[in-house]
Amino acid sequence: MNSETRAAALMKSPAVWLVLLAAAGTFALTMGVRQTMGLFLSALNTSTGLGVGSISLAFAFGQLWWGLTQPFAGAVADRIGAGRTLFVGVLLVALGTFITPFMTSTAGLIFAIGVLAAGGAGMAGPSVMMAATMRLVPMERRGLATGVVNAGGSFGQFAMAPIAVGLMAAWGWAGAMQGLGLLVLLALPAAWVLRGNARALAAQQAAASGTRPLSAREAIAQALALPSYRYLALGFLVCGFHVAFLATHLPGVVAACGLPAEVGGWSLAVIGLFNIVGSIAMGWAVGRWRMKSLLSLVYATRAVAVLVFLLAPKTTAVMLVFAAVMGVSFLSTVPPTAGLVAKMFGPANMAMLFGIVMLSHQVGGFMGAWLGGFIFERTGSYDWVWYIDILLAVGAALVHLPIREAAPARAGARA
Repeated sequence: MNSETRAAALMKSPAVWLVLLAAAGTFALTMGVRQTMGLFLSALNTSTGLGVGSISLAFAFGQLWWGLTQPFAGAVADRIGAGRTLFVGVLLVALGTFITPFMTSTAGLIFAIGVLAAGGAGMAGPSVMMAATMRLVPMERRGLATGVVNAGGSFGQFAMAPIAVGLMAAWGWAGAMQGLGLLVLLALPAAWVLRGNARALAAQQAAASGTRPLSAREAIAQALALPSYRYLALGFLVCGFHVAFLATHLPGVVAACGLPAEVGGWSLAVIGLFNIVGSIAMGWAVGRWRMKSLLSLVYATRAVAVLVFLLAPKTTAVMLVFAAVMGVSFLSTVPPTAGLVAKMFGPANMAMLFGIVMLSHQVGGFMGAWLGGFIFERTGSYDWVWYIDILLAVGAALVHLPIREAAPARAGARA
């Protein structure tokens, strides 16, 4: 069996449907738990008396740490395997979520939510998941496959939000959070399905072409020297700001609008539901239109939607329609962003390089989660956060336009 045949066999095994089930299911559980944590903000504040600003800091640190872990988790997965990385990550998410109710200080919340749970979710996050999917799925199916995996995270949010609300009503907030932590353990079998690493495949392909794969250091240097990669990371920072603000503070926005608390849970669920549609549609679209144009369209849509929301009356119907529009664009940026990284640099260092872009996303996430609480405490309103969000979305729509959708001249291995 020659190198090309071995590479083809590796891409066909295990079955595509099993790969998608494992990756999307893991993302559904980890993302679903993380994205419903905003529902516990008020209860944590009442229980600890720390204040919304201090608790928001813990959530914001989690956003940042989730991003910081992904380049390293991606580099590890590229070399020792995605399965081992995911296994450890899932265990950390479960542990951090389970012990959060025992934390009574800001430092304790940062450790449980920000270090353990968020760090574990980063190890089992989209950089590792997308890279494993692209490694195991045939090239012609990768666009739609990444959309399906991304939709898994959306389905997790859609399913987990009402589950969390129901568990809180039945068990109290602490029992509900611990129940969600245990639920994450259902993702452990996915580690076996997604085992393996991209370096073996890259080595086979390099041997066939008479070249060698770039080292991690060479790949990072090449990526950071490319303006299009930097533009992509900058735009994804804006996505992180928007997503983290909504995930953390949308229940607070609902309360500030004078709407019933359950509307917050249903709004998060609607975002998750419509993000399934947006993710799958985007996965289909990346194979047909320029990915940078699709990204510009998504960010422009966000800016317009937020502006309309600010001008509209704050009713339950308006809130749910707004959540639906936000859902379509919520994580639909991930398939074209991952697709551009893969198109520019190939699969060998995909998890690590996409992890760096995810780090930029989470720097924005830190800003969105923290500024939401900071500004609300000082103004009594979220309006200024929305104004910042509109300006950032317009900037992101523009910054993607000069991106070149092509591999750089030095991409691939050197002889």
